[in-house]
Amino acid sequence: MRKRFEQQMELGVKPIEETPFRVKSRDDIPALIKALLLIYTTPRYNESIFNILENKLLLGKKATGRFGLNLWQIFVLAQFRLALSIDYDRLDEMVCSHSGLRQLLGIENNADFYSDNFIDFSYDRIVDNVRLLDDGTLTQINDIIVEFGHSKVFKKKRRRHYLSKAIAMW
Repeated sequence: MRKRFEQQMELGVKPIEETPFRVKSRDDIPALIKALLLIYTTPRYNESIFNILENKLLLGKKATGRFGLNLWQIFVLAQFRLALSIDYDRLDEMVCSHSGLRQLLGIENNADFYSDNFIDFSYDRIVDNVRLLDDGTLTQINDIIVEFGHSKVFKKKRRRHYLSKAIAMW
């Protein structure tokens, strides 16, 4: 019964696309959050990634059963684990305490809204879901992310490089 992500927001949960990050930080977590937000809001790339995840996790399975993590949450957790080179214990701690990651996962409650339900993923739930992605699947996703990086992130640097060459030749 996995979905790509939750279409209908729950009352009191902060929207994923409004996840804050520090622009001038030299740490890798804000850069990772920014990249994941760009992927989330760019239909071409999130469609490609969700197709890979659906082919790996949903192919041949019935649309019944209990609710698990959605595909976006599995993708975000896998990216945090691999990009930051952390173990499952650290990932579990971050899911419980890092508000930026929690909002990116779609589980951060709004402080202005009274809510008793702190959404938590158990350690076993995180491990069981992230381990569903094998090396082949992660390689396919990585190819899309590299293409995304070259088209969105390094595009400005390439223009500056050509511009500086043209100025030097002139």
